[in-house]
Amino acid sequence: MATHRTSAPRSRQRGISFIGLVFILLVAVSIGYVATKSLPILLEWQAIDKAVKKAANEGTTVPDVRASFDRAGTIDDITSISGKDLEVTKQNEKIVVSYEYTREIPLYGPAFLLYRLAGSSSSK
Repeated sequence: MATHRTSAPRSRQRGISFIGLVFILLVAVSIGYVATKSLPILLEWQAIDKAVKKAANEGTTVPDVRASFDRAGTIDDITSISGKDLEVTKQNEKIVVSYEYTREIPLYGPAFLLYRLAGSSSSK
């Protein structure tokens, strides 16, 4: 005589595994690391853009524009570029100041994150 055993159905566990949790935490920490290293660079870029637009409005000659930018750079602690790095031109009787520079963030070992930043006083 065969006996039929009934067992309760196994409930399937739902959720994230330990390995999945470690992977998600690793990704979150990596993103947080890059974000904390990038924030000062982006804040400095905003200060540079503001100083360039101010210098273009205030200056009437190339030395005036560069000196105005250097004054603003001293106040805002701009270290990536200086007044001599600016390209000053005239378009339609208006002074246009443009700039371009790069910044690197060392990540791990030989890996770097490179920012190429540029702007102009004529851009909106």
